[in-house]
Amino acid sequence: MAVLPIRISGDPVLHSPASPVAEIDDDLRTLVADMFDTMDAAPGVGLAGPQVGVGLRVFVYGWTDDDDVEYRGVAINPELFITPTRPEPADPDDESEGCLSFPGERFPLVRGDKALLRATDLDGQRYEIEASGWLARIFQHEFDHLDGLLYVDRIDRPYAKVAEKIERKRGWGVPGFSWTPGVDDVEP
Repeated sequence: MAVLPIRISGDPVLHSPASPVAEIDDDLRTLVADMFDTMDAAPGVGLAGPQVGVGLRVFVYGWTDDDDVEYRGVAINPELFITPTRPEPADPDDESEGCLSFPGERFPLVRGDKALLRATDLDGQRYEIEASGWLARIFQHEFDHLDGLLYVDRIDRPYAKVAEKIERKRGWGVPGFSWTPGVDDVEP
């Protein structure tokens, strides 16, 4: 399989809703395998199709919790139901996220505490996962990518201003920027 370039904020595919996957075929299986390789090489805990330039509603995830329980899979044409977010600001110590498409930065963001993911796997089987904590956060983060949102689009104003400055300083925010794990010296 292959490690794919990861698009950086400003690429149109990251800021547009992805299209449903029409068919589970060998091309999709190859894409998913490449996405796992890319996510693992980055390293990351999730990666959505748009992040590798493919505007399809598919994401992969891989995370191990504090009890050494591994969660790893693919979500094709997912639906996501989340609990409402609380009105208090995010805790910078416990609720900061990063994104492979906004590499090298982390900002606090309030997410729903629980999520219900319904999706299809590579065998065409529908499945459902009830998630809480970081797994729920991962699902929400990746699902946002399928709707054309980056987490920096959701952060509170003081942090949003910092993110905007970083984007301008690095020349992001326009098409054409990407990085390849294992090749480019970028700290995700």
